Amino acid sequence: MYQKIVPDVKIAAMNLYERNLLSLEQILDCIGFSESTFWRTLKLWRETGDVINHPIGLPGRPRALHFDDVNYLIRLVNHRPTWFLDELLDLLDTNRFIATHFTTIHRELVRAGISLKKLRKIAKERDEDKRAEFVQRMSQYSPEEIGFIDKTSKDERTAFRRNGRARKGVRAQRKGVFVRGRCLSAVGLLTLDGIAASNVIEGSFTAEKFVHFLEHDVVSPLVFSQFC
Repeated sequence: MYQKIVPDVKIAAMNLYERNLLSLEQILDCIGFSESTFWRTLKLWRETGDVINHPIGLPGRPRALHFDDVNYLIRLVNHRPTWFLDELLDLLDTNRFIATHFTTIHRELVRAGISLKKLRKIAKERDEDKRAEFVQRMSQYSPEEIGFIDKTSKDERTAFRRNGRARKGVRAQRKGVFVRGRCLSAVGLLTLDGIAASNVIEGSFTAEKFVHFLEHDVVSPLVFSQFC
C-alpha cells in the first residue's frame, strides 16, 4: 500500500545524511522508505533545494501567446481602443511573427481584463492644460455663485424611438410624423435653488434672442435683488 511521505520527514532525512549524523541504513530504518526513493530525493534536494518536484507551467495545452505578446496587445488597445480582432491578428503576424486565431486574441484580452464596451467619443481639440486652468479659475467661486444654462427644442418629430421588436422575418414598423410642424425652444438657468430663470419661444434661439434672455431674465433680476 502506497504511503505518502511528509516533506518535513524527507528534509530531516537529507539533513541527517549530509551532516553525517546517521548512516544510510539507520536513516532508512527510521524513515521507512526505500533506498531508491532516498537517492532520488537526495538528487532533487541537491539540484533544486527542495524535496518536492514542482511541475513547471500549468497542465494542458501550452498557450500560443506568451507574456510579452499579451503585453504587446494591451499596449495596442491602450493606444487605440478601436482595433478589430483581424487587425490585431495582422499586427501580431507582421511585428511579432506569430500566426494564431482571432479567438485566441479575444480570450487573452478577456483574461487580461479587457472587454468590449460602448465607445466614448472625446473631442480631439480638447486641451488638458486649458481644462485645468478652467477648473482652477472656477474654484474661486462658491456653489451658490455658479449657474448652468442649457436649451432644448421640441417639434412633432422629436419623441420617436429608434428601436422596436417584431417576429423574425417581419420588419418592426410604427407610424410617425415626418413633417416638422411647430417648433418650440426652451432655455433655463439651473442653480442650487433650482430653475432660477427660463424662457420658451416659438422657433429657434438666435444669438440676439439668447443675449436678450441673458440681459432681461438672468442679469436684470440679479442686479435688482442686490439693490433690494
